[in-house]
Amino acid sequence: MLKRSLVCVFLIGFSATFGFAQGGWGFHPPTLTPQTSGTTQLLIAVSPVDSRVVWAAGTGGTYVVTTDGGEHWQAAVVPGAKNLQFRDVYAVSDQIAYLMSVPNNTGTTDFRVYKTVDGGATWKIEFKNETVNAFYDCFAFWTPDRGITHSDSVNGVFPDIRTTDGLTWQSIAANMPPALPGEASFAASGTCITTEGFENAWIATGGSTIARILATTDGGDTWNAYDTPLVSSPSAGGISVAFRDPWNGILGGGDLANNSKAETATSHDGGQTWTLTNKPPVPGAIFCLAYARGNRHHGFGEGWGFGHDRTVVVTSETQPNYNSGEAAWTPDEGQTWFKLPKVSGYWAVGFADPHSGWFVGNNGTILKVSF
Repeated sequence: MLKRSLVCVFLIGFSATFGFAQGGWGFHPPTLTPQTSGTTQLLIAVSPVDSRVVWAAGTGGTYVVTTDGGEHWQAAVVPGAKNLQFRDVYAVSDQIAYLMSVPNNTGTTDFRVYKTVDGGATWKIEFKNETVNAFYDCFAFWTPDRGITHSDSVNGVFPDIRTTDGLTWQSIAANMPPALPGEASFAASGTCITTEGFENAWIATGGSTIARILATTDGGDTWNAYDTPLVSSPSAGGISVAFRDPWNGILGGGDLANNSKAETATSHDGGQTWTLTNKPPVPGAIFCLAYARGNRHHGFGEGWGFGHDRTVVVTSETQPNYNSGEAAWTPDEGQTWFKLPKVSGYWAVGFADPHSGWFVGNNGTILKVSF
């Protein structure tokens, strides 16, 4: 579902933020550094590759890329896409990236997946939707060539698609669990779906009487649906999800029509059961969350460090104006929260590592986050 919200939760590494503070052990707030994107278009999604290469994308068919950690950003428009919004981006390198677009006007079905292999010099449309009433909210990848794109349900079916070669996309609608009446996801800066390892994925849903997690452990061949305790209604549900290993993850959401309904819950059994955390100190619903350890899978999880990080950062939506959201972070997956003062108007956050994260949002604004 096309939602314009402004709350993002940072999931930041526990080991990276735990330190000595006056009066005892405490948690150090992040360093926030504004950067110049080169565009005034709204930036909706962000995908760091590493501490130097980052892609972001948004309205007006616009994307931005940096290869020096944000010291310099280059902005451009994908040819033929100026009337589209890029709601998700997945970056592989400074040369290879995918973009997922939605139409600017509701009621149309012109959803696309673009790919570049030459740093944006040329773009190929790999998928163009032809399913009436489909609404593609987000995509995620296990490897540069293996990924999945998720849509709201249509007539009780999720018309999701998958690529196994990074070139073509096929329907896996027959693999998906039956949808509940009205069940949908939210175009939460590409974070309504997350992948982990080589075959695990989780999708957050709402829109119906129960907010659910759809989960696969075999790359999308088979799926299970699990209930969550988050509020659910046509304007509410699970909105953003992330996992730090195959078992431990966090889900954010709430009611987009009620500015006091931000919620987060955690799972420690791969998404089968969920427990509400302490309430995040932000108004609105949680719109975006990301572990500060980053979303790359390079064997993190071994040893105490990255495998046990539990920090989160959030931004929230403020209807009806969609003009400002507050941010907060937690070092322990929602048990303890700290507000990020003077941070608002950002739609998405992503990390390469605890020292290299980026907020993107209104009017092309970019804020680097370092723990």
